[in-house]
Amino acid sequence: MRAIFHGPATALALVAALAMAAIAAARGDEGNLFPNPSFEASDGDLPAGWRPHTWGGTAEFHHAEIGRSGDRSVQISSSQGADASWTTTVDVEPHSTYRLSGWIKTEGLRAGSGRGALLNVHTLQNVATGAVRGSRDWTQVEVVFDTGTETSVQLNCLFGGWGESTGTAWFDDVRLERLDTATLDPEIAIDATEVAPPIHPFVYGQFIEHLGRCIYGGIWAEMLEDRKFLHPVGAEQSPWRTLPGGGAMMVTMDSFVGEHTPMILLPGGQRRGLVQRGLALREGRGYEGRIWLAGMPASGPVSVSLVWADGAEGRETITVDIDLEYRMTPLQFTAGGSTDDGRLEIAAAGQGHFRVGTVSLMPDDNVEGMRADTLALLRELDAPIYRWPGGNFVSGYDWREGIGDRDRRPPRRNPAWTGLEHNDFGIDEFIAFCRLVDAEPLVVVNTGAGEVGLALAKLEYCNGPADSPMGRLRAENGREESYDVEWWCVGNEMFGAWQIGYMPLDDYVQKHNRFAEAMRDADPSIQLIAVGAAGAWSEGMMRGSAEYMDMIAEHFYCQERPGVVAHVQQVPDRVRSIVAAHRRYREEIPGLAEKAIPIAITEWNYWYGPHLYGELGTRYFQKDALGIAAGLHEMARHSDIVEMANYAQTVNVIGAIKTTATEAAFETTGLVLKLYRGHFGTLPVATEITAPLDAKAAWTADRETLTLAVVNPTAEHFRVPVTVAGAALAGQARGWRIAHDNPLAYNAPGEEAQVTIEDFEVDDLGEGLPLAPFSVTLIHAGVE
Repeated sequence: MRAIFHGPATALALVAALAMAAIAAARGDEGNLFPNPSFEASDGDLPAGWRPHTWGGTAEFHHAEIGRSGDRSVQISSSQGADASWTTTVDVEPHSTYRLSGWIKTEGLRAGSGRGALLNVHTLQNVATGAVRGSRDWTQVEVVFDTGTETSVQLNCLFGGWGESTGTAWFDDVRLERLDTATLDPEIAIDATEVAPPIHPFVYGQFIEHLGRCIYGGIWAEMLEDRKFLHPVGAEQSPWRTLPGGGAMMVTMDSFVGEHTPMILLPGGQRRGLVQRGLALREGRGYEGRIWLAGMPASGPVSVSLVWADGAEGRETITVDIDLEYRMTPLQFTAGGSTDDGRLEIAAAGQGHFRVGTVSLMPDDNVEGMRADTLALLRELDAPIYRWPGGNFVSGYDWREGIGDRDRRPPRRNPAWTGLEHNDFGIDEFIAFCRLVDAEPLVVVNTGAGEVGLALAKLEYCNGPADSPMGRLRAENGREESYDVEWWCVGNEMFGAWQIGYMPLDDYVQKHNRFAEAMRDADPSIQLIAVGAAGAWSEGMMRGSAEYMDMIAEHFYCQERPGVVAHVQQVPDRVRSIVAAHRRYREEIPGLAEKAIPIAITEWNYWYGPHLYGELGTRYFQKDALGIAAGLHEMARHSDIVEMANYAQTVNVIGAIKTTATEAAFETTGLVLKLYRGHFGTLPVATEITAPLDAKAAWTADRETLTLAVVNPTAEHFRVPVTVAGAALAGQARGWRIAHDNPLAYNAPGEEAQVTIEDFEVDDLGEGLPLAPFSVTLIHAGVE
């Protein structure tokens, strides 16, 4: 990269520039990638294609009526100091050389803590022109730079720059032109003798939290909202309504379990009750449930109806005689038709009143309360460990409210997110879930609002013998044998002010140590994961709590970036940055190198876009799948220090699986996780690649098969030479591919999948490995 700086424009140069501008206006500024580069076109009060942005301080922006080569320019001024810019984003070719240039005029511009007035490339570090300061006539600046892997760049007419400046600056006649593009001829070289430590299976872990539709509406099969009446019937937050002409409804003070228990008053001869609509029912499918009712016998019988259509033949009804005391009645229905607006009605026409304690409805193919369709995909995903119950949720969660009879567990408002916590899915259900998907449980304890005693009780409930106080309670709840939970997270993101119970680092170090010491004293067999955040927090935890942890957690989320290559590259870059920080801690903190605390990336993913699947229910595209695959490659490159990763989250909420009320499907990212878990090797070997690919090779545990995974984030087809040192591979190979010509292709539940895992065969690796555009390719090659 080089930056050059020219003196003021002369009158002759100005005349020439005006002439050139006229020609350019007539023919289009060929070769210039900037939109509206001379700022002559307007879009309302703004120059077309440009937007103002203030990075710091206070700035004034104007589409000025002076210009170097025309009538307009853009202006930024500040009397108090500002770091601000006129900004646009431009598509570029990766691995190319560009020249950025433009003209700047200044008046009384003082650099202050910034640089002055300049042009820069925001998405590439250290790419900036020289700065203009003082009072200067139109002055040309330029910089030549390489795009690397970027496919788009944000370009700024910058005032201040990494600090705040004062005065006024005008920008005009900006230009971005491509000078050269490298010819891409990627190669992959593998040294099969250079073997790193094994990839821990826990890097394919998952994370589920009580948030949005991850558990309720995703994993858990319950169809009714607010089934325990936290909200009063008819309230805006309640899904329950009185039937048309439903008459009086009261709320009793002696609630069954929720904050409200509906009491339906019956004058006699009039059918009254309550209804929940919006149920997705499918013809021929069975539904099961239960209802708790009490009231005056003369008010009954109570009819409980599942309704799929209007008319007598559009419903199935169960009648229930009632007593003064609450009694549970099982429900069993078969839908005679399909609808997405079915309903459950609870009504009577007797004399007096009746009360509804709780009611439940699930498809009858549920597996221990779990959705059968979601569970089938989770088994295909085959994650070896699941982290639960949070996430931010855990810092306000009392696990004791999630055990015992589910109908008697109190509903609560979610302490961290919107919506309700039904307390239907607690520690016992989580352990049952882990058994059903053949995964290890990773339980998080509350170090936010919770204290040590709450964590110790949870630990004893899980691991204590049946004759211990909490073990006895576990046995009463149906499980005499210990759960033997080995892995425990001590808190979640306690470094953030958004966290319930947040406290300064020094205070939290002491709190963590108290929790860890007490939990290890209670059960020395457990493994503890501390809260980390690369930077001052992780360093402080390493200095003050290294003896009180077995791993340290790190989290990261990536947003959307323009250009597929840059979007993909974010994930491996974040992994690499975290690893570099921890390697530095090992070098700088006394005794840490010997302890060698591994990293557990207990939350990682992309997180951007509209919420199409409930709270934080974002959609993922093919380009996100490429990034997740590249992230797995980076973890494999650091298998000596990254020993766990939990994709966040599994279902709906930024999830690998998405569901509707009746369908479930793998996201593109879920397909990648399934593919690598099932087919990638366990012994990573040295792999050298050339741009723009990301690749990693690994032996299978028996060293009889070499696996190679490659991410191609471009629109190009490649046939890539693969050389292997230290092993003679068979010419043929078996392969799997996740590919689509459109990087914005996606899957949606209930629709035909756009993105799938395709099997293929490589007849002769000597002719190169074929790579489709925007693809993840994984092959197995045997050893001769």
